[in-house]
Amino acid sequence: MALVSATSTILINANPDAVLAAVSDYTDVRPKILPEQYSEYRVISGGTGAGTVVAWRLQATESRVRDIQAEVDVAGKTVIEKDANSTLITNWTVAPAGDGATVTVRTSWTGAGGVKGFFEKTFAPIGLRKIQDETLANLKTLLES
Repeated sequence: MALVSATSTILINANPDAVLAAVSDYTDVRPKILPEQYSEYRVISGGTGAGTVVAWRLQATESRVRDIQAEVDVAGKTVIEKDANSTLITNWTVAPAGDGATVTVRTSWTGAGGVKGFFEKTFAPIGLRKIQDETLANLKTLLES
């Protein structure tokens, strides 16, 4: 079993603190930026930053669906989502960049072993990066408009 991961980054022309606040907002911002692969999104407790618990269904491919229940933590400029149902962890890291900020999303999990694991490690990151890219583009549009 190997670690599988996907990473995407975008430059957003907005104040880094405002970007971090938006990334940490699971009540108002997050539902607006999630692409169609997400469904059944709901805030279970909290709603902003550390201590928040959220759930959703992610349709990564036609046959691959994950039910996520993420517990949120914040470490400096990184928002960390840990899935209670699996080894999946997503980090949203905000860093200053000129007059704006970069946001890097990295999702990782322990993949399957053997042949199935080889295909998962090879193809899953490609599909997940497309979903991450769309989510980040939606965040950029929201914050820059």
